[in-house]
Amino acid sequence: MTQRLTWAAAGEALLVSLLWGGNVAGLKLGLATFPPFWSAFWRMALGLAVLGAWARLQGLALGVRRREFRNLSLLGALFAAQIALLNFGTQHTSPAYAVVLVNANPLFANLIGHFLPLEPRLTPARVAGLAIAFGGLCFVMLGNPEASLAPDPMLGNLLTAASSCLLGIRLLYTRHLVQSIPPLRAIVWQVGLSLPMFLIPALLLEPPALRPVEWPAVSAIVYQGAVVAGICFVVWASLLKRYSAGTISMFSFTIPFFGMAASALLFAEPVTGRLVAGAAMVTLGIVIVTRV
Repeated sequence: MTQRLTWAAAGEALLVSLLWGGNVAGLKLGLATFPPFWSAFWRMALGLAVLGAWARLQGLALGVRRREFRNLSLLGALFAAQIALLNFGTQHTSPAYAVVLVNANPLFANLIGHFLPLEPRLTPARVAGLAIAFGGLCFVMLGNPEASLAPDPMLGNLLTAASSCLLGIRLLYTRHLVQSIPPLRAIVWQVGLSLPMFLIPALLLEPPALRPVEWPAVSAIVYQGAVVAGICFVVWASLLKRYSAGTISMFSFTIPFFGMAASALLFAEPVTGRLVAGAAMVTLGIVIVTRV
């Protein structure tokens, strides 16, 4: 039964959003030592350990039927492709730009969802919201990140925007799957099936590390894996069990702004007017689309 949101629950949702906001900055920090595929592998291995432990505590059986396995394999492939694009994109652009771009994923989910059965149709008001969000996305993509953090900003921005699009598609597909598969089981298999998709290209194409491994890089991997991919999902899922999805989802609109703050703290990246304006446009557009 849906409960009335308490101050404590609001604090939990805001804390999870803050931690998710720091994910891309942590990714950028880790990528200085661990190349993209190795970074993804170690993060998801840690995340899988946390999610698997939580599933066991909840008494959730993780076995799947053959037809479910085929569907979950596609989910794992979408997840692996989306994370790989995010990692390579973040390698080439700044974390503040990347966090704004990847969190534009509801734009793509709503646009593509219009053409799918059982998804909301676009109305004039929702089209206006999408136009505002898309304008903000383009405004950020055409910006000039801090040069020391963005060796090839246009490539990085394009790859991150592509990751955002794939994330929107993955969310639509996940929504379809969880009609017949428990959400936690779907997430555990999504992460587990992605591991060989990261490990094989990592072994074939990348060195295990780009420089001597030190505690900041290890801390960044642990943060992204155990905290963001693991604990944050568990807390968010717990909140969604008790409170309405519409109410809880409102807190996710703070993620790009927390992400910009994290990049400013970790990398001294300037929070420019273009970034703030672009993030505000994306957020406003998505609010309009999801609330009308």
